[in-house]
Amino acid sequence: MTTQPGILALGTPEHCYLELDLEPGRTAEDLVRGVAGLTGPLSTTGGVNVVVGFRPELWASVAPDDAPADAAGFTEDLIGPGRFRMPATQHDAWVWVAGGDRTAVFDNSRAVLAALKGVATVGAEVTGWLYRHHRDLTGFIDGTENPSLLTAADVAAVPAGEPGAGASVVLYQLWRHDSATWESLGMVGQEMNMGRTKPDSVELPEDVMLPSAHVARTTVEVDGEERQIFRRNVAYGGVTDHGTAFVGFARDRWRLHEMLRRMAGVADGVRDGLTHYLTPLTGAYYTCPSIDALTRFAPPEEG
Repeated sequence: MTTQPGILALGTPEHCYLELDLEPGRTAEDLVRGVAGLTGPLSTTGGVNVVVGFRPELWASVAPDDAPADAAGFTEDLIGPGRFRMPATQHDAWVWVAGGDRTAVFDNSRAVLAALKGVATVGAEVTGWLYRHHRDLTGFIDGTENPSLLTAADVAAVPAGEPGAGASVVLYQLWRHDSATWESLGMVGQEMNMGRTKPDSVELPEDVMLPSAHVARTTVEVDGEERQIFRRNVAYGGVTDHGTAFVGFARDRWRLHEMLRRMAGVADGVRDGLTHYLTPLTGAYYTCPSIDALTRFAPPEEG
């Protein structure tokens, strides 16, 4: 089973994220067929990468044999100490258009909506962009712990022989940054909250690392083995209102949700230091089916 190639297509500077809701009177299969057929109208203005996902329960109702075993939507807010809240804002489908040219991303994103007219409406739209090539708006290098592309598919996609082989579970969240307060910490304060050095992203020693450091909170281990995820985060917004679009892929939902539980302090009462300076605005999980599974719902190619 082939994983959607756009998941692993690093380096694209321009991004558009569309969250979609099923129109009244239309079926889940209508939506799946509409989204599966998007490759036809796309890429007419420059090359783009397209990744599509569905609310896990919706996809499982249409293709139960191709659904990851533990995939489920983000249907309840995650509440941590101090009334900290990660909101659940689940929609029915997710389309991510990425490319090297803003015009191509814009035109192809419009083509997505035109192709799905009458089937789905836009629940949310976000424009994303790369900041300083590989840093996020905190100024730190993002994705330091990502697996190499040689092993990324093993982390991001369900392995062969398991339900939903080749599919990915994606966690999609928007995190608004309080940049002024963050910058007032100075570099040392920022490094202590992050758990890494700012210039070169070296992890702080264990005897220096705070339990609340972002690195400490987002490391999920089982029997001493780290359960990695594959991050494709970008910046979003403008000068006065901006943040990080978190886009994390994994072979199972559990590791993603456990990471959020640890960040929110649900697991042990220790909140991620970054959550005092970044505010989660959204939260949703989507199943990104394999190419093989999607092809079964795509319209036949015209001869």
